[in-house]
Amino acid sequence: QVQLVESGGGLVQAGGSLRLSCAASGRTFSSYAMGWFRQAPGKEREFVAAISWSGNRIYYTDSVKGRFTISRDNAKNTVYLQMNSLKPEDTAVYYCAAKATYYSGSYYMREAYEYDYWGQGTQVTVSS
Repeated sequence: QVQLVESGGGLVQAGGSLRLSCAASGRTFSSYAMGWFRQAPGKEREFVAAISWSGNRIYYTDSVKGRFTISRDNAKNTVYLQMNSLKPEDTAVYYCAAKATYYSGSYYMREAYEYDYWGQGTQVTVSS
């Protein structure tokens, strides 16, 4: 139905930057809300950022506000996560997720169970 492929992860030192990309294919991309989640070693999966299909609603977890920016380019079927001022605690596997949305719908967008499709993840490692 929908396939998601993350890229852009890697190893950086604290204070550095990375831009993650999530390329989507299959079903109509512009009707999907998109989210980023992450899972660190020994930790539960947690919400990072989300963006509505139109880009008019955006959410971040408190720990990344002011450092991370989520955006999307529907013409390119791609969502991005720009990560600046990276900290060691940002180290995790980052997952892209997509949720089908509709004109009359109301969506929280900050819980993993809301999402229908997931990418394979990309590793982000921030060294001290």
